[in-house]
Amino acid sequence: MVFSSNIFLFLFLPAFLGLYYLTPFRYRSLVILIGSYAFYAWWRVDFLLLFVGVTLWNYVIGNQIYRSGLGTKAAKRWVALGITGDLATLGYFKYANFGVDSLNQLLVGLGSQPLELANIILPIGISFYIFQAISYVIDVYRGDTEPTRRFIDFAAFIALFPQLIAGPVLRYKDLAGQFAHRTHTLDKFAEGASRFMLGFVKKVFIADSIAPLADNAFALENPTTADAWLGALAYTAQLYFDFSGYSDMAIGLGLMMGFRFTENFNQPYVSQSITEFWRRWHISLSSWLRDYLYIPLGGNRHGTLMNYRNLLLTMLLGGLWHGANWTFLLWGAWHGGLLAIERMLGVSSAPTGFRISRWAMTFLFVILGWVTFRATTVSDAFAFYGAMFAFDGVGFSYDYLQGISRLNLAILVLAFAIVAFMGVRDRRQVGTPRARPIQWQGVSMLLLLPIFSLAVLKLSAGSFSPFLYFQF
Repeated sequence: MVFSSNIFLFLFLPAFLGLYYLTPFRYRSLVILIGSYAFYAWWRVDFLLLFVGVTLWNYVIGNQIYRSGLGTKAAKRWVALGITGDLATLGYFKYANFGVDSLNQLLVGLGSQPLELANIILPIGISFYIFQAISYVIDVYRGDTEPTRRFIDFAAFIALFPQLIAGPVLRYKDLAGQFAHRTHTLDKFAEGASRFMLGFVKKVFIADSIAPLADNAFALENPTTADAWLGALAYTAQLYFDFSGYSDMAIGLGLMMGFRFTENFNQPYVSQSITEFWRRWHISLSSWLRDYLYIPLGGNRHGTLMNYRNLLLTMLLGGLWHGANWTFLLWGAWHGGLLAIERMLGVSSAPTGFRISRWAMTFLFVILGWVTFRATTVSDAFAFYGAMFAFDGVGFSYDYLQGISRLNLAILVLAFAIVAFMGVRDRRQVGTPRARPIQWQGVSMLLLLPIFSLAVLKLSAGSFSPFLYFQF
């Protein structure tokens, strides 16, 4: 089940919210758990057992860590066991096929027989809920949070359906207090509804309308330079509006249930460095990688070379987290290398002014990285780069034009106009207090309702289009 579907909008969500608000507060975690399991099982019932198993495993591990005494050797063994179990689960389901395929390519090249392995299906959302489980056991070990007293609360946290499939990556320590007490007001519900509608419009109206420009470009055998650049720009906008749209919908649903989740995007395409970009893009993941990988590796505490190594390793593993493919490793290496270079040059991660040259270079680096992120194979990515820099005229190929329309192009222009407008507003607000969203709630609702209604009609008339981050 996906948010951008009629069955979710007109069946699941009204039924869930009705039951949720009719239930006394003490039992609402149970309603969340049952509703979230039903949401997940809509895809495949059998993988719900894996989901429950991961939840039980980390609940027990967290309690054992706490009972062993913080900082003790026994606690350290328990946290190591917990993380090993989580990573083994993620590794088997997400990377076994990739590992065997890569090994078989080597074996065949050496003249040996390839190994056989039954194709393993990737459970949807596993990357997100495994990372949330890992952060829980580490935070208990560090003393940043106590283990949950109620299993239902912890299970509901892991299963919380608004962010279950594609984030934001939540941490139990940030939501523990909200499970114990949270407010449910009409203002908060209206804010959540507005945020959900905004995300829905981003996904259905903008991202899905841009998709043919990117898909057709990357599907061409011999794209022209114009085809390739338009396709790369289209994917840059599509991915942002698709993923930030999902995050808006998740945050909005959380507000409708009384939760306030962490923000996941902050106008990333106005960044003037790759370091700043990663403070604005997929914020919940980048902060997770910083707190649970980069800092434990040593961060910047052990000299310059070790700092560069840690940056590169963090981004390599961040790339691998996105998918079992060499393209994601290359994308991670690209960003890790750029981060290390910026650190070496002393580039500011929070510039006070705006320099168009720094922004243009950063945006170019981001676009080039997205090509590898989107390509099916590394060879496809480099072939696409070859087309981008072949400079074989300015015209579009006939095959490319056949698959796109003027509406697609118009929506792409609109998308970048929105990015530019929001970016200018963001820069002007630096250092000044921001207006509370609630002040604009009535206006935004009036503007969003008709657009949201049209987006629903577009969804009903079109074909199924999953969120891009579902594959991760």
